[in-house]
Amino acid sequence: MVNNIETFRHKEWLGLLQPVGLVVSPPALVKAQAVVNRASSLELQTKLNEIVSYDPIPDLDTKEVLWLKDFPSFAEKILEWMPEDLIGSNGQQPLPEDLEVVLTDYNETLRPSYAVRDPDNNTWLMLIQEVSHGLDLDKIDPQGEKNRSWKVTIQEKFERLLRETRIPIGILSNGIRLRLVYAPQGESSGHLTFPVQAMCEVQGRLILGALEMLLGADRLFNVPTERRLPKLLSDSREYQAEVSTKLADQVLDALWELLRGFQTADAATNGKLLDELAKTNPQHIYGGIITTLMRLVFLLYAEDQGLMPGDDIYQRNYSVTGLYESLREDASNHPDTIDQRYGAWAWLLSLVRLVYDGGGDTANYLPARHGQLFDPDEYPFLEGRNLGSSYSQFDCIQPPRIPDGVIYRVLENLLILDSERLSYRSLDVEQIGSVYEAIMGFEVEVAKGLSIAVRPKDVVINIDQILAAKSKDREKFLQDADCKLTGKSLTALKEAKTAEEIVAAIDRKVSSRTPNILPIGSLYLQPGQERRRTGSHYTPRKLTQPIVETTLRPVLQALGNYPTAEQILSLKVCDLAMGSA
Repeated sequence: MVNNIETFRHKEWLGLLQPVGLVVSPPALVKAQAVVNRASSLELQTKLNEIVSYDPIPDLDTKEVLWLKDFPSFAEKILEWMPEDLIGSNGQQPLPEDLEVVLTDYNETLRPSYAVRDPDNNTWLMLIQEVSHGLDLDKIDPQGEKNRSWKVTIQEKFERLLRETRIPIGILSNGIRLRLVYAPQGESSGHLTFPVQAMCEVQGRLILGALEMLLGADRLFNVPTERRLPKLLSDSREYQAEVSTKLADQVLDALWELLRGFQTADAATNGKLLDELAKTNPQHIYGGIITTLMRLVFLLYAEDQGLMPGDDIYQRNYSVTGLYESLREDASNHPDTIDQRYGAWAWLLSLVRLVYDGGGDTANYLPARHGQLFDPDEYPFLEGRNLGSSYSQFDCIQPPRIPDGVIYRVLENLLILDSERLSYRSLDVEQIGSVYEAIMGFEVEVAKGLSIAVRPKDVVINIDQILAAKSKDREKFLQDADCKLTGKSLTALKEAKTAEEIVAAIDRKVSSRTPNILPIGSLYLQPGQERRRTGSHYTPRKLTQPIVETTLRPVLQALGNYPTAEQILSLKVCDLAMGSA
């Protein structure tokens, strides 16, 4: 119970700051015994108000009027660092040259403003970069724009510095923002930004306390090593793997739910929607529902990253998250009838068309993306059209009548994790990969008899075949499905005389994905033999990155110091083990 309370409290301040990428996770904070000291937050805020400047920053148009003149004063008076902790500050040792990164291609040298050593092993703990007051950390560095050199954001330059020096932890400051950056080798970066103005206000005491909890002297230098900031950050990445596992499992639930939804829509057309496909090309159905889920995952990620329009028109009529909120309200107010309404699927089809073709008053509102993932003609049955038809031939279509309840449950599986809203902006490409891994390698099949799926691999077995077999042979059907019965359950299986008795014998080994017996003619997902035999998996970046770097390094070096875009684009790469990618 105590852990649950602490986890909730950490989620509270993290929700206020909205991290970009993964920096810290509540379970890792609890494990490290990191607690925001709310009792001392008023005293801490008083100290902060004494060192901030109220003078306007020249040429800066912002409502935030409080800012820090320099980071060393903040580190000493708020974080309680000793002056000698900040290498490179006035009166301290100068920064060594090995912390500089020379980029000859861009005629630029990256260097930190300060650095902090780990007192236990004399290695570098973190780098600190101070930039001009008020300079936007997420816009192109004006220096690069002026010199027509490397046109990237200040954040991207700092991440490059951290990666090249192999020091994954850094602090980036522009006076009005303090940003904790984590950029471990071979992984995506994340950052957590603390606004100075907010931390000086009553409502901001919590986030000021959180900043002190993460970067205070105790967390960096005094607590046991396994509870210090580097371990806290690395543990947070490990906990993210648990999120991936749970999300992947829920995505598979969503896949089953969507397949059931299409069967409902097929029944409404007396089999005109799927019957022919089920007989001639059932894997086309599987490809269509997988494509639908991957569309939703990419759109949720894009919306959380601010890559989709943020105006009311998009949010009210096209947004995936907007649709979920609408369905959630509907499910709350009218739970008994949500499966009798059918507008949500048409909403999603409209969004797919909008992404594919583009739209809006200006060309930049939502540019046409095209691409196979959102191509309406790739799986025309999703729109209620025949295979081989072109959507450009249709002025009006009748979308499949998939119940709103189905779409609500699909989106809930994608958006809610452990009763909490999942932030797609914190997901790494590996988490997206794990989602795809969970739903790859299945086959859509048609039940030729009464059927049920059994754990642990959700293999669907034919109950009618088991009943027709001799008692001594029945166990083999379950063994072939990687399901083992013993004791009373095995005896009950051999003595069963009805389908219901077979299910009762299997009992706890029945998969939650088939809560009811599947009737003859039902579509279901069967794990493919190849996936079950080989254990196919999404390959993590820690394995692929060094392979790619080692393989391509001599090829790129052969192009010289300044390869042209044409030379790079003309390279041909063959990955013989690429599989589904």
